[in-house]
Amino acid sequence: MHGGHHHHHGAQSHHHDHDQDHHQHAGPGHNRSRGTVQWQVPHRPESEDLSPPRERDLDLVEASFVENFTRASDPTSFLRLAGVPFVGVDASGKALHLLRVETTDRTDIGTVVPLLGGGGVRYDVLPARMTSRRHDLSFLYHDGQAVVRLSFAEARKLEDRTDASHFDIEPIK
Repeated sequence: MHGGHHHHHGAQSHHHDHDQDHHQHAGPGHNRSRGTVQWQVPHRPESEDLSPPRERDLDLVEASFVENFTRASDPTSFLRLAGVPFVGVDASGKALHLLRVETTDRTDIGTVVPLLGGGGVRYDVLPARMTSRRHDLSFLYHDGQAVVRLSFAEARKLEDRTDASHFDIEPIK
């Protein structure tokens, strides 16, 4: 793949890697991690997972949410099932009111890597096995002054005040 030449990308050299036994990481695509555009953290066995049960495998829960939200016949009920508050209070005590749920699909088909010495970049089309499809999910809340964009995890961490929400209306004099 490299035709016997090593491509060093970015300002950092990985010369120290080549001082060791070259065969331990040689082969087609041994620099492949530099060209990928998204990393997935492998799941630990459940017995080692120290996160609260509500947060375990949240990436998989989010992926399932994105996959099914657009097909839901009742988006409001779907949000309730997912534990996303319509009115939530953040850690600073600010009330947020849900306005919109946005999902976008992206497919990464190329990569740009800086050349050694910073003199330009190298562009490569990714082979099919390295392309990645991502579904981005955002929750747009209004905080009384501006729209705030939250991730799935951030929205689920809000203290749910949906049922307690009310607005006082001043009588007209």
